[in-house]
Amino acid sequence: MRRLSALAIVLIVFAAGLAAQENKEKKYGTALTLTEVTKISDIYANPDKFAGKRVQVEGPVVDVCAEMGCWLALGSDKESQVLRFKVEDGVIVFPMTAKGKKAKVEGIVTVTKGTETTIQIKGEGAIVY
Repeated sequence: MRRLSALAIVLIVFAAGLAAQENKEKKYGTALTLTEVTKISDIYANPDKFAGKRVQVEGPVVDVCAEMGCWLALGSDKESQVLRFKVEDGVIVFPMTAKGKKAKVEGIVTVTKGTETTIQIKGEGAIVY
């Protein structure tokens, strides 16, 4: 009976350690260097002002590329806005488990104008937590 209790305690401690490790932040790509976080809504409000500039944004991960893990979609501080953080294929791979967590990312804003204006960040580095 004592052995069973000791084994149960060891398993509980091990499981708690795994859970704590899973909740840690995970870094991808290059280290983040900017100290100021730009609101995604500010980028949407004036995309030309941010085009070609390095920014750091933060938000909930609302989607992840299911095929290659090559992008994260971050929710904005405004409900209807989502900003894609695209990284070079195969260089950084985001796991599907990032969805539902928060992320702080850094990269260059790209704005493509056509029938619709597309705004995204060419990704350099990210922290998912």
